Amino acid sequence: MLSLHPVSERDLADLRRFELDNRAFFEARINARPASYYNEGGVEAAIATARREADADAGHQFLIRDAAGALVGRINLSQVKRRHYHSCELGYRIAERENGKGHAREAVRLVLDKAFGELGLIRVEAKARAGNAGSIKVLQHNGFTEFGRSTRSFQLDGEWEDMLYFERRAPGR
Repeated sequence: MLSLHPVSERDLADLRRFELDNRAFFEARINARPASYYNEGGVEAAIATARREADADAGHQFLIRDAAGALVGRINLSQVKRRHYHSCELGYRIAERENGKGHAREAVRLVLDKAFGELGLIRVEAKARAGNAGSIKVLQHNGFTEFGRSTRSFQLDGEWEDMLYFERRAPGR
């Protein structure tokens, strides 16, 4: 059983360890964070930014914890657009050692409940690298449908990659 928790200052040690332990794993799959993120004060600044964005309803970042309270991942609703759109963009990352355990699928389900429930959003968008079968499966399992593809849209390890675009609407919308 997983739970989602808004990012806060009390999570600093766990979050720093999570990011450092999984840095190489994440950077092999998605664009790297700036090097300054990993320097002294980088994670603290990111937490402060997350809190400001949540207070402004511009984005909502959550830590994913297992039943024992261990940090197993992160999930975000970013680029919240209220006027005219009532939408946001979904992003998530699961620790390397926790991959393949269904955590991403469950965390996406939980964050969609928040997005369509307490946040009152109508549409959630997500992107996945065309070769990322695991993320594509997670999105499809949670009711996302593909609506587009951009070819050679970003570079990862010197190779140009295609990006797939997905959407999910609130129930009844």
